[in-house]
Amino acid sequence: MPADSTRGPGIPGESGDTGPRRRTKGRRRKPPTGRRRALTAMAWTAAGIVVLGGAGAGFLYFKLNGNLRTIDINQALGGDRPTKTDNGSENILVLGSDTRAGGNKKLGGGTDDGSARSDTAMIVHVYEGHKKAGVVSIPRDTLVDRPECTDAKGGTHAAEHDAMFNESYSTGGAACAVKTVESMTGLRMDHYLEVDFSGFQKLIDELGGVRVTTTRDIDDPRSHLDLKAGTHTLDGQQALGLVRTRHGVGDGSDLGRIQLQQAFVKALADQVKHIGVLTNPKKLYDLADTATRTVTADSDLGSVNSLIAFADGLKGISSSRMTMVTMPVRYDPANPNRVLVEKAKAQQIWNALRNDKPIPRTATEGTATGKAKGVVSTP
Repeated sequence: MPADSTRGPGIPGESGDTGPRRRTKGRRRKPPTGRRRALTAMAWTAAGIVVLGGAGAGFLYFKLNGNLRTIDINQALGGDRPTKTDNGSENILVLGSDTRAGGNKKLGGGTDDGSARSDTAMIVHVYEGHKKAGVVSIPRDTLVDRPECTDAKGGTHAAEHDAMFNESYSTGGAACAVKTVESMTGLRMDHYLEVDFSGFQKLIDELGGVRVTTTRDIDDPRSHLDLKAGTHTLDGQQALGLVRTRHGVGDGSDLGRIQLQQAFVKALADQVKHIGVLTNPKKLYDLADTATRTVTADSDLGSVNSLIAFADGLKGISSSRMTMVTMPVRYDPANPNRVLVEKAKAQQIWNALRNDKPIPRTATEGTATGKAKGVVSTP
């Protein structure tokens, strides 16, 4: 997937109207409560963490631990980073990419040359006390000033003005994506998570699907998605189609797709607590095995025990305690397939998160939306 030897996560993109992109042991724990089962669905990638949080530290530890892939973000970025806050909050960059390597190739879309771009990026801010979270989606087509960065193999990549955000990942891998986000926001990313989109599809199938309601028909052959208005239990392929579609809803932009992704995250959060798979040891193992093969984490989270501890610290968070917004942007007058950061409004968000405060409503008022809000909701 990525250039830094990690395996690719996430949602595939389409070149389409966005134009071509450059390659660039212990005892088993008691079954968790319903609240804990829903705790980590703050981003669709966190489905894997939900499973890990319920698995128990000793449940086939060595097998599951061997599945994990890690990236040493701290070593790659060194000391030239924003200062960590000491208010008890955490920032996690959750990333998805559209690599076509390995098992992802058969799922289609994008390129098939093994290159990767980050098609989904979410900054998850966990507030002090770990009872609520703020999630900020970064549109992949945002033009940004990418800083000079070093990838996980030690290669250096020059800074670039007005680069598309998702090219940070294809240029220098996860480390470059983190560096770009930190440069944009002034916020330290305490952790990094990414997910393989073929694994995402399998996870949804093993979870028994996710129930959503569509308020109008969605038909997008490019994403292999055909849903009539109404309530549906989406299987893995349909869920993948929903979170990747952009032409079947709204104005056809990436901003509309982000709104569908955010709605799906909340539907997933509400669904997980009702599944009851954690009482079935065989199904639990299958989920944990898939999750650990799917998720790639920074080295600080690079073990089953670390992921369990991380998930356990988030058990107070449910969908009703997640505020989800898109980074304030406007369409680029020179190219409607690109967006520009509304810097003053975005700064309101970064200041709020730095100070562990709620995201102000004024930060997103009057910004580009993609016009897909309300198309998907929980039943």
